[in-house]
Amino acid sequence: MMNNIEMAAPAWKSVMVTRHLPEELSGLETLCKNLWWCWNDNAKALFRTVDYELWHKSGHNPMVILDKVSLKRYKELAKDKEFLANLKEVMDDFNAYMAEKAKRTEPSVGYFCMEYGLDTSLMIYSGGLGILAGDYLKETSDMNVNLVAVGLLYRYGYFTQRLTPQGNQVAEYKPQDFLKIPAEPVLDENGAWKTVSVQMPGRSLYARIWKVAVGRTDLYLLDADYEDNIPEDRQVTHQLYGGDWENRLKQEILLGIGGVRALRALGLHPTIYHYNEGHAAFAGLERLRECIQEEHLSFNESMEIVRASGLYTTHTPVPAGHDAFAEDMIGRYFGHYPGRLGIDWRTMMGLGRNNPDDRNEKFSMSHIAANLSQNVNGVSMLHGKVSQDIFADMYPGYLPEELYISYVTNGVHYPTWASKYWKELHAKVFGPEFQTHHYDKKCFEGIYDVPDADIWDVRKTLKKELVRTIRERLSDPQMSAHYTPRQVVTIKERLREDVLTIGFARRFATYKRATLLFSDLDRLDAIVNDPERPVQFIFAGKAHPADGMGQDLIKQIIEISKQDRFLGRIIFVPGYDITLAKRLVQGVDVWLNNPTRPLEASGTSGEKAAMNGVMHFSVLDGWWVEGYKEGAGWALPLESTYDDNNYQNELDAATIYATIESEIATTYYDVDKKSGLSPVWVGYIKNTIAQVACNFTTNRMLTDYCEQYYEPQYKRAQELSADNSRVAREIAAWKQMMLVEWNNIKIVSCSQPDASYVLSQNDMLKTEVVLDLGRLKPGDIGVEILFTSQDIKGELHIQEVEELEMVKYENGIATYVTEVLPEHTGMYQVAKRIFPKNPRLPHRQDFPLVKWL
Repeated sequence: MMNNIEMAAPAWKSVMVTRHLPEELSGLETLCKNLWWCWNDNAKALFRTVDYELWHKSGHNPMVILDKVSLKRYKELAKDKEFLANLKEVMDDFNAYMAEKAKRTEPSVGYFCMEYGLDTSLMIYSGGLGILAGDYLKETSDMNVNLVAVGLLYRYGYFTQRLTPQGNQVAEYKPQDFLKIPAEPVLDENGAWKTVSVQMPGRSLYARIWKVAVGRTDLYLLDADYEDNIPEDRQVTHQLYGGDWENRLKQEILLGIGGVRALRALGLHPTIYHYNEGHAAFAGLERLRECIQEEHLSFNESMEIVRASGLYTTHTPVPAGHDAFAEDMIGRYFGHYPGRLGIDWRTMMGLGRNNPDDRNEKFSMSHIAANLSQNVNGVSMLHGKVSQDIFADMYPGYLPEELYISYVTNGVHYPTWASKYWKELHAKVFGPEFQTHHYDKKCFEGIYDVPDADIWDVRKTLKKELVRTIRERLSDPQMSAHYTPRQVVTIKERLREDVLTIGFARRFATYKRATLLFSDLDRLDAIVNDPERPVQFIFAGKAHPADGMGQDLIKQIIEISKQDRFLGRIIFVPGYDITLAKRLVQGVDVWLNNPTRPLEASGTSGEKAAMNGVMHFSVLDGWWVEGYKEGAGWALPLESTYDDNNYQNELDAATIYATIESEIATTYYDVDKKSGLSPVWVGYIKNTIAQVACNFTTNRMLTDYCEQYYEPQYKRAQELSADNSRVAREIAAWKQMMLVEWNNIKIVSCSQPDASYVLSQNDMLKTEVVLDLGRLKPGDIGVEILFTSQDIKGELHIQEVEELEMVKYENGIATYVTEVLPEHTGMYQVAKRIFPKNPRLPHRQDFPLVKWL
């Protein structure tokens, strides 16, 4: 009957419904767009109150919550006097905090990094480098340091970890919904999206600029995934560290060159440029182009300006970890650049490799970063020394230990990583200045004034929350697929809140030796199942998708954890992210770390644990070399006993077992019956906070960067650029003259030391060098004698350095003499060298000409 009736097809139309909060709740909109909320406990509590269930389901993402909350709930909140009072209190704090931004002064810093770990709502980080950068931005906000940051906005971010029933890691790349992240488009005065472009072979790549407000600090992110680009170029910002080496090169071009252009598009001209890893080194190349094309300086003059205001921080402890590209690939993408810089291709390649004529030597991002920066620093004291060795081939006239490369040890952002319960305690005893972020670190000693019972209550509360989190995660079948339902039930039953808990969570790379603990399973069985002093181990972490060996480590741990004797005693918790990391570093009793020496550049997970009174048990590597204090953690020796790695692993494993059995477990369970706690253990907790945690905050770290680098480099950069870059031009001219005349210096005479001496105050070693300086002046040249000793590896180490004094100068002939009395007797390797000398140079390697005599 209905055959003749016309049935119209539905005319669907897309309609976007956006949220519009009641006026009384408008502050929530402001807060959700500034990541200040993620390290402010009152702000987090406010969003949690909006909808407790949504808060957890959203992964603690305020933007998602505000989108999904019903209109009915908004109306309820708009009439809730208690909620409105809390909102007003948070907004008052936020507005007062943000008002201080107007007081920022020079130096202004441009900070470049490939990744930033700020919050789980913004997936643009993979691990330690990103978390460190995120913490650093938060600290610049808190200390009101004038810094602006640049990075890339990744569509898929880093991968989400899923585990199969066999324990294999599966990497899942979930696209970010850019409407649900704390980033906003940067628009011009006409409402158009601000963009930048960088040159690609035969085309341009375009990137939109987004802004992330990190408290008072702005982070600008570049996004190439839109229709103005060809499909190949849209993939540049799809995945962090994704794709092949050519895609990596494109990412680094966009970060460095595109990043500088983004700052210019925003009207920003920082006075210092900080390259956080070599990925950002092309920023220095773009700055050279600006100086040459816009300031009309020569290449050499521009090098002085760019270097004076450049700082390069390396985080990599092994040469293979530094990005490097084949010359052919560099040629395809930078063939046009020498013309822009007024140089030839050989000079261009010399920026990134030691021998510009060696086509087999790759173009190193670390080398170009060092060549375009006045200073280079490692991220711990030990890593600074390791970095001197890595970069030694750039300065063949100097021994590694002489290099200008220093260090600033990494720290962690206290408000982000310290539990709210510790913050409440600390606020009572650290003093009022602590809240201003400008304080004396001795204030941490206030923890000694806290009663032992209060300390122990916090520790018990945090472990209880950790156990609850683990049980919740394992209750999710998708997340706990690596365990059977029966195993999950057993784990949840056996996991206890009153058992000594040791945590190990980080990126799974082979050098971190995640499976060292499993070297002797029978001994480990005895430890975890000790009837009087049981121990439970919690593991978490990801392996890089391309790191098959790292993934095998995860699989091995899971397989062992399934054995009945270890089930519920050793647990692998999947889905490692910032949220889980916080629970772990706050909730365990001991943080375990056992990398192969000296491959841990710094490491910061143990620093986060220390903030929460969790003792560190680690090889003396990275930050722990500086952090270890007796009575505030445990340490494996700094030096290896064996050259054979297998023997060393066996020794380290035995030491770990013995330390847990005889020191850690015995102290933890040495409980006073009256108080119900171990007074010695609580003393360790207090020592950890007072003596360790205080030294490894981003507050101390940022202060170090300001005092060691930002402020001195700002002063010098201003001097060089003043008066139409007069000083920069003069230094460049002097260096050019030295290069022309260097080979014309002739050695007239040089006294050589005898094979042996009996020296005293009255009979010192005398040495004389006579040089024909040609057109150079005596003040242009320094002459020195070095006394070195040789270690068992045949490496030389300086014991004495004495500069010779010029005593005579006639007709271009200069005579230099000195008398030396070495501090100690013994066999020395002695040599003399000459070097360019100019008080305007920041250090010797700024112009590393050396001639050995």
